[in-house]
Amino acid sequence: MTGKEVSNAYLSQLENDKVKQPSPNVLHALSATYDIDYIGLMERAGYLTPQQSSDAPKRHGRAATFAEIDLSSDEEAELLRFLKFMRSEKK
Repeated sequence: MTGKEVSNAYLSQLENDKVKQPSPNVLHALSATYDIDYIGLMERAGYLTPQQSSDAPKRHGRAATFAEIDLSSDEEAELLRFLKFMRSEKK
């Protein structure tokens, strides 16, 4: 389900507590696969403290689409409005 990013053997090791701190890449793949909060997984794995993650801007979706571009609130709202329009056109 993770597109071969996480092997079944590694997943078994995670489930059996043999791997204590999976990498952020593995956590990202699992968060996308199981549709759970990536930041929450990063906190549980010890990469972030709750204080650090609460300071971080909230992101939507499964990928940081425009992570390299510092969008203003208005720009982000406009992009989301356009995305909603595009999705409605596909229906």
